[in-house]
Amino acid sequence: MESKNSAEKLPKIPPLHVVMASPEIAPFAKTGGLGDVLASLPIALEQLGLRVSLVMPAYRSVLQGGFSIEDTGIDFTVPISNSREAGTLLKTKVGRDITLYLIRADQYYDRENFYGTHGEDYLDNAERFTFFARSILGVLKYDPPAILHAHDWQSALAIAFLKAQPHLYLELSSVKTIFTVHNLGYQGLFNYLDWHLLNLDERFFTPQYLEFYGKINFLKGGLVFADRITTVSPSYADEIKTAEQGFGLDGVFRERAKDLVGILNGADYEIWNPETDPFICKTYGLQNLWGKKSCKSELQRTFGLHDVPDIPLIGMVSRLTSQKGFDLLERAMDAMLSRGTQLVLLGTGDKHYEEIFAEMPERYPGKVGVKIDFDDSLAHKIIASSDLLLMPSRYEPSGLTQLYALRYGTIPIVRATGGLRDTVREFDPKTGEGDGFIFNTYDVPEFLQALDRALELLRQKEKWAKLMRNAMTADFSWGRSARSYADLYQQLAGSST
Repeated sequence: MESKNSAEKLPKIPPLHVVMASPEIAPFAKTGGLGDVLASLPIALEQLGLRVSLVMPAYRSVLQGGFSIEDTGIDFTVPISNSREAGTLLKTKVGRDITLYLIRADQYYDRENFYGTHGEDYLDNAERFTFFARSILGVLKYDPPAILHAHDWQSALAIAFLKAQPHLYLELSSVKTIFTVHNLGYQGLFNYLDWHLLNLDERFFTPQYLEFYGKINFLKGGLVFADRITTVSPSYADEIKTAEQGFGLDGVFRERAKDLVGILNGADYEIWNPETDPFICKTYGLQNLWGKKSCKSELQRTFGLHDVPDIPLIGMVSRLTSQKGFDLLERAMDAMLSRGTQLVLLGTGDKHYEEIFAEMPERYPGKVGVKIDFDDSLAHKIIASSDLLLMPSRYEPSGLTQLYALRYGTIPIVRATGGLRDTVREFDPKTGEGDGFIFNTYDVPEFLQALDRALELLRQKEKWAKLMRNAMTADFSWGRSARSYADLYQQLAGSST
């Protein structure tokens, strides 16, 4: 047995080093939940004792966003087809001591938007994110980690390049890889004519690897080459193994089922907290809910709605796409509003839905307010002010908005799919358990039945107060989810696979 003194002289084991690569990290770049996850998860992991580094593109919004950014002095080139494209490595700090590396290549990222404009993708997205993937591996060479954790299709090829061309990355031979699918509806599909950009052998353009019905599938590259695959809720991990929700890749998920795990996303309660939220007109909490009434009145006035406290106000903060249930909502509008409700909607998305819902305030004066925009402060106001949050998603990998709404006492009405199924429990008036309202079938009648249950309970003040307490005390903080990721990293780092 060693003495206490000799034990103290043992060398300390350095913390496990994880590099996360993502196309979005809030507040630097965000179009939805991915950016929020990559803002919060690394900090939660750092608090568990891991060493975390991040990599993302240096978009125009990053360079002009007023952030404190340092030039590392490192210039580099990346092979794209038969030429080499130049880039520069910048960095900044987040959390306590997390280095965020920023890939600067103005020819690719100095643009108004991240992925496209006016609803159309940039024509050179295959080249832009091939460059990003190669650059990720270049960053890793300077300080090889134990784990490369890549997120979504824009980062997926980093894993594919590392595994398909190990001779180019000898310094990274011991790096283990994890790929996280945040939304299978976005896969990075490109014409075969872009294959030359990747500088991969033709044998990798087969159904076993990156070929997908005659196209290149960037996301598939992450799926087939990663040591482990995660997605953002347990239910979604099951759903993507089915033909209905596998988006053509269900066979890959079934084949790799033993390497697939669903880890639920968390909520950052330092940002989403009605007691401290700087964006809302009056803060509130469990012990004093009067502030919510003030917030509701202000939002009604902001959108030109009838400023009546007892009118049930339904909020939506969402991308305007069929995935999010906007075809169902369009069909249900007349019936929903005929029940004496109001609707406030914030978001951007498909041009078709933007045009339809932009006209709703004129069609339903005093009842509907719409802003087609991405407005983070207004998102906070809507979630704080509404009585109900509507998420009628056709599918939903995780969903964060319902987690935020719960903390604000804004009761979710959701479809039982993916992360919505895993986080919202139907309220039972008899037992007083549950924190929301759920419908199963993707149709108007079932949605309206859930809405009617909510409106009936809203008239019963004591039961509604109990429901709000349940919602506001639900805990979806990042601690538990971060621990699941940390355990996965440790398991993978200690394995020989």
